[in-house]
Amino acid sequence: MIRPAVAADLAAVQRVVRDAYTPYIARIGKEPGPMRDDYAAQIAAGTVSVAEADGAIGGLIVLIAEPDHLLLDNIAVAPALQGRGLGGALMRFADDEARRRGFAEVRLYTHVLMTENIARYLRLGWRETHRATVEGYDRVFMVKAL
Repeated sequence: MIRPAVAADLAAVQRVVRDAYTPYIARIGKEPGPMRDDYAAQIAAGTVSVAEADGAIGGLIVLIAEPDHLLLDNIAVAPALQGRGLGGALMRFADDEARRRGFAEVRLYTHVLMTENIARYLRLGWRETHRATVEGYDRVFMVKAL
């Protein structure tokens, strides 16, 4: 079940993000951008949705409405639940939410060194649009037409 996050979910959201992104610190030489986000503010703004699995929050997605697209700002799945379809359900949720809001595309960005994520997005129908360094992170920007 995917539902909007509420303030009481904050600790679980932060735990999922920490657990999902900690393995990338050594690879990119610093905390990935999502580990630095203010999840209390994002939950209050209504941009965070959580996925429950095994009776607990096992994943989350941050979706931000931009003027002409929906930005998939972050997606994280607890390591113990990876490979069980939760990430795919969250990605489908992003597509469905974009359509529901009247957007024709979803955009995202990831770090250039997260090559397995880039490959996964390409397999799921995403297209790379460009690469740029933003806020000290080397990013790959991608788009998916709906």
